[in-house]
Order: sequence, then structure tokens, then C-alpha cells
Amino acid sequence: MALPPPDPQFVLRGTSAAVHTLYFSCGGSEPDIPLLYSGSESGFIHVWNLRTHRVDTALDGHGRKSVYCVETMGGKDRLLSQGRDQRICLWDLAEGRTSVTDSVFTEHVGFCRCSLLKVAQGRWLMAMAARSLEEIQILELPSKTSVCTLKPEVGAKLGMPMCLKLWQLSCGSQPVLLAGYEDGSVVLWNVSMGKALSQLVCHQEPVMSLDFDSEKAKGISGSSEKVLSIWSLNEQQNLQVYKTHELVNAGISDITIRPDKKILATAGWDHRIRIFGWKKLKPLAVLDYHTATVHCVSFSDHSNPRERLLAAGSKDQRISVWSIYAQT
Repeated sequence: MALPPPDPQFVLRGTSAAVHTLYFSCGGSEPDIPLLYSGSESGFIHVWNLRTHRVDTALDGHGRKSVYCVETMGGKDRLLSQGRDQRICLWDLAEGRTSVTDSVFTEHVGFCRCSLLKVAQGRWLMAMAARSLEEIQILELPSKTSVCTLKPEVGAKLGMPMCLKLWQLSCGSQPVLLAGYEDGSVVLWNVSMGKALSQLVCHQEPVMSLDFDSEKAKGISGSSEKVLSIWSLNEQQNLQVYKTHELVNAGISDITIRPDKKILATAGWDHRIRIFGWKKLKPLAVLDYHTATVHCVSFSDHSNPRERLLAAGSKDQRISVWSIYAQT
């Protein structure tokens, strides 16, 4: 018999708004305090201290418009956030500061999270949905230099980009972008050439979230349907459907593969978090705690596997934090 799913290790309350994005920063050595950043519908970014389970800092830089992406850039003190005010903000949090040092006006009206890739010491590429509905813009940060604009072929009818994932096989190799679109397609782009390498229809509905395992050259995506789509990338850089997995209930807001590539988590419109084995997509657990849509899931970056955590943010204004399959 399967064990009953656990309760959350702890629950973070106090955002007073739906939670749309989560990002851990726990990889530092002592005396570094493990942190969790959350972005909420009210426009605030909360920096949670995972020892006290309280908010250390609340950041207000998006004009009270929903924040749907938060990520650190090479350390706890440099933060990037994206909001429905059509701005991406770069923050300096060193020595107790809470200031926006720079920002990018995206002119993008949707809620497609930008994607960051570190390409050299102090240099990042950032992919973001652009002003023109179907386009994706690639910028270099912190210089904000435009690298290229990725435009679908005329008549492609992909619709808006919904989710983005920049990656590279190894340091110094060509950066590549996976983009999920409104028509259900996933497209692989060569960033330096600015051209599409492969396109695959994975869903009948808009792709809500995707993640990719560059070691296994295998990815997974979810939409508003009852299907998870698993796809692979062959040597010729062609995307192929690997298999599909039928879900109990429709609607996936977010998908994330744990950094060790052993398990993955999905955030469901049915209020549940589901855990799967990544190798064969075996269902492992259903975490039933939230009382409304789960918007986001994130795994921690603890260097010690036993300390690893999973966090989920929900429309019910709570963040649940779980210790699950930490021994594997």
C-alpha cells in the first residue's frame, strides 16, 4: 500500500494576495540564511527567511500590479522581477538596500515569464515576450543590449508566447530557447542565428508551462487540458513526442523538474500538487493542502539533498513548503 501523502513541513502566510511565483536561494554555506522569494498579485515581492518562517523584506516595485516572475542573478543580493505593469526590474538588495537599479519596459500585455541564462561571469541572456504579440526578444543583461528578435514565419499562426526556457548544453555552447505558444506548439529556437530549428504541436490548448532536462534532451509541458506532454530532442535538433500522460483533472499552471532530475512537480487548477518520477513519469504523490488554484511550484537549491524542499504558491494566499523524496 502507498503511504498517505505528508502534510506540509510548514506554511507561510502573510502575502495577503494570491502567490504567482516562487524562487529559492538556499545554496549558500553557513551563516547564509536560506531564503524564499515570492511574487504576489498585489505587486509585492516577499523575501522569506526559511529559519524563522517570516518575511525579512517586502519589495514594492511594480505599481501594485501582479508579480509573476522572480529570480536571483548570481547571488541573494541581485534580484530580477517581472510584473503586469509590463516592467522587468533589477534589484540591489545588498546591505539592506531595497532599490530598483534598472528596469526593462517589455510592452508585453500577457503573463509570459521571462527566462534567464548565465553565459559568463556577470553576464546573462534574457528571453522575454515582446510588444508584437508573436515575437520574443533576447537581451543581454546588465547591458540591456538587444541580441535578436525571434519572429515566427509569416502565416505560422502560433499566437502569443506563453512560456520560455533558455538553456545551453554546456558552458560556452550555443544558447537555445524553448518556447511554448498559444496554439499548443513548442518551438526550439537557435538564439545566435535567430531562427526556429524545430516545431512540435504538443497540446490542443495554449502551453501554460514547460521544463526541460538538457542532460536527457527531454522536456515536459502542460496546458489547460488533462494531458501532460513529454517530448524529446534528437541529435538533429528535432522535437518529437515521447509520450503523453493523462491527468485526473484538467489545468496545469506550472511544471518544474527537480535539479537532480529525479522527480518533477506540477501545480494544478484542481488545487493539488502532483509529484512524478521523471524517468517514467510514474505518479508518486498527490499533495492536497490548498483550497484554490496552485499557481507555482519550485524546488530548493540546497546543496545537501536531505534539506531539499518543495514550495507551492496558491490563489488561496498561502505558500506550502514540503520535504518530500528528499532522500532519493
